[in-house]
Amino acid sequence: MFDLKGRVAVISGASSGLGVQMAKGFAGQGADLVIMARRLEKLEKVAEEIRTLGVKCLAIQCDVTITDSVNQAAEAAIKEYGKVDILVNCAGAAANAGVLKMTDEEWDFTIDTDLTSVFKVTRAFGKYMVEKNYGRIINIASMYGLVGNTAIDTVAYHASKGGVVNFTRAVAAELAKYNITCNAICPGYFATELTIDTLKTEFFTNFMKATVPLGRYGIEGELNAAAIFLGSDEASYVTGLMLTVDGGYTAV
Repeated sequence: MFDLKGRVAVISGASSGLGVQMAKGFAGQGADLVIMARRLEKLEKVAEEIRTLGVKCLAIQCDVTITDSVNQAAEAAIKEYGKVDILVNCAGAAANAGVLKMTDEEWDFTIDTDLTSVFKVTRAFGKYMVEKNYGRIINIASMYGLVGNTAIDTVAYHASKGGVVNFTRAVAAELAKYNITCNAICPGYFATELTIDTLKTEFFTNFMKATVPLGRYGIEGELNAAAIFLGSDEASYVTGLMLTVDGGYTAV
């Protein structure tokens, strides 16, 4: 099961963190890769590592908030492989502030990066999936797209990830007739270069231990199984799903 040989997987935000981990996870199952991010130098290093796993890997510099950049990336991927089977929308960033103190600029930055970008990338690559009558779209949302929190004020992040959750349902319903599934993964607390400074503080560590039933942060690779499952042929009847990988945070 879960053999992805012959499949092409595209992953945004793949120069670091969860994007890199999932790219290597797909490569381990035999998929050829397209990895995208703004930092081409870091992407190229990741691509070299992935190629050692015996698969092809194309690195494309792409700013997912810019329509032309996204469309050009999709065209380059199709020129290289002729198709896209799996799309993982992983790129993201956030400006953290509460509803009373957040500026317009901070709100717009977060919504553009975490929600509007998912729309732009899905639109660009989805049309090629329609042509082949096959696709697996996986959006990386967050458990914060399902619930609020009392540890840190980050209202735009909650709003953007909540938007990704229902965007996922809408796309699942719209594209089902083309044999395309669309699901979301809602990660809990994973250490990445964007989160590590917060997670390693004594306050947040204590908060996590009090709110996560498994009593720890997610570790490298623990998101891969969910992504591989949702990207597989075996998940052909799974669409519109929000799969939490959060140590039980949203269960209590």
